[in-house]
Amino acid sequence: MTSIYYKEGVSISATELKQNLGKYLDLVEQQNDVVITKNGSKIARLTPYVTDIEQYFLVKENALDYQYGGKKVSYEEFLEISEKSTLRMELLNGEIYILASPNIGHQEILGRLYIIFSEYFKGKKCRVFLAPFDVRLKKKDIKTPDVFQPDVLVACDLEDNVSEKGRYMGTPTLVVEILSESTRNKDMVDKLNTYMLSGVKEYWVVDTKQECILMYEFNNCEIDKYNVFKKGNAANSLVFNELSADVGDLFSDLL
Repeated sequence: MTSIYYKEGVSISATELKQNLGKYLDLVEQQNDVVITKNGSKIARLTPYVTDIEQYFLVKENALDYQYGGKKVSYEEFLEISEKSTLRMELLNGEIYILASPNIGHQEILGRLYIIFSEYFKGKKCRVFLAPFDVRLKKKDIKTPDVFQPDVLVACDLEDNVSEKGRYMGTPTLVVEILSESTRNKDMVDKLNTYMLSGVKEYWVVDTKQECILMYEFNNCEIDKYNVFKKGNAANSLVFNELSADVGDLFSDLL
């Protein structure tokens, strides 16, 4: 016998479905999925029809509900949500955070950093990647990983750390986050903690408000060195010899 289930948990036979098709179409119209199974296996699903823009706001609403409703999601649930969404999102301590679109100044700085990094690492083993690029970070002694999209990252362990779907599964050696008003606290506290506890060696925080670069070197899951570089200085990497960014040039003539 074929039966169907919708999310409230009621099941009916195929005959009942045929006799009450209008009723169950009404349920679908009210945003209820109807899953059809046969011999205990799911074979089809009736879902509400939505336009692309409706789908955008529906996914956004659901994701924001996870963030602001205080609900926790597993890593697997996050992957399912993010893969179905066109929104950029991160997972931090089991909560989903939606990433806002960056402004012009952010993107100018990002482009300048990429030129510096790509030139330095040309011909070297390590590779440079820009957001949006998911990075799974496993903190010491914590089961559920965080998933971030650093503005810039340097990966030196690509060998054997790329999944069949082409996703990076390793730990970056260096990450860069460009601060904005909406991400300042998260980048300065929560992300710093995650990067420190997950094996990242160096963390650059580009502060657009103070026009400086804060640089952290981690060792054994602790802050080993810390520097602040302001205009008139060159921000010299603590891990990579001769990797350097002129702070004045980085912030000059921004829109």
